[in-house]
Amino acid sequence: MAQRKTQLHWLVPVLLICFFTGPACAGDLPTDGLKALPSGTVAEVTDGDTLVLADGRVVRLVGIQTPKLPLGRKGFRKWPLADAARAMMVSLADGQDVALYVGGRQMDRWDRVLAHGRTKASLKVSAGDGVWLQGAMLRAGMGRVYSFADNTALVDDMLALERDARAQNKGIWGLRYYAIRTPESVTGDVGSFQLVRGVVTDAALVRGRVYLNFGADYRTDFTILVPPKVRRAFERQGVDLLALEGQAVQVRGWVKSFNGPMIELTHVEQLELPAALDAGTKKDPPEGGSDVSGE
Repeated sequence: MAQRKTQLHWLVPVLLICFFTGPACAGDLPTDGLKALPSGTVAEVTDGDTLVLADGRVVRLVGIQTPKLPLGRKGFRKWPLADAARAMMVSLADGQDVALYVGGRQMDRWDRVLAHGRTKASLKVSAGDGVWLQGAMLRAGMGRVYSFADNTALVDDMLALERDARAQNKGIWGLRYYAIRTPESVTGDVGSFQLVRGVVTDAALVRGRVYLNFGADYRTDFTILVPPKVRRAFERQGVDLLALEGQAVQVRGWVKSFNGPMIELTHVEQLELPAALDAGTKKDPPEGGSDVSGE
């Protein structure tokens, strides 16, 4: 019963938002440039970002990461709000006909379809042309943007929704577990996916690689590594990474240990530049866990 109350605590406000805002919660999937796949009916919701269709296809809703359930993985600790995230996806998609769109790699190594999903029929609580599932989860604070080099379609749109939810401390953004790390605090998060925000203290080009350092000692402090291929992608966008020295940036990715904690970029969308960062300083969210396991 307690678990059920926890789910409803987060789910009811989301449904009310959809009811009163209608199209603001629906039909906002930008499909230009995306390829449509055969649609399907959702037979099962595995978690907040994974669906099983009646025809047997498993769909991983690409571009987002929602709180994770163990799903039989030994020793895996359930993330906070994982049950609520799944409950929200059930309310949005279970039994619904879902249109699927891809803008990059179509299948992952587990043979899951990597797609954006939009319900085809109007929901009981909403009017319009259906709900963009990724957008709804991000808007409610029930997930964060999680992109790959071979699947970056709509990342800018999703980042905007994530920022809005974070500014209002919605969902996961009200918990310390998912808080944006600082270069100093991320030391204990090696092996997990994190968002890190800080001021670049030094930017260096070494053998074609750019190192963005966030402390006085590059051998122990947090660093962003930008390989040559990604550096050239930034250059094509007119971004001089060396000019970021003294600027605040935000990066997301898997934290590994190499001369201190490090995130290595695989694509430009992982790095949010000064102009894209949230305006103002948000209060710290409540205390909670700080270790986030991988997907």
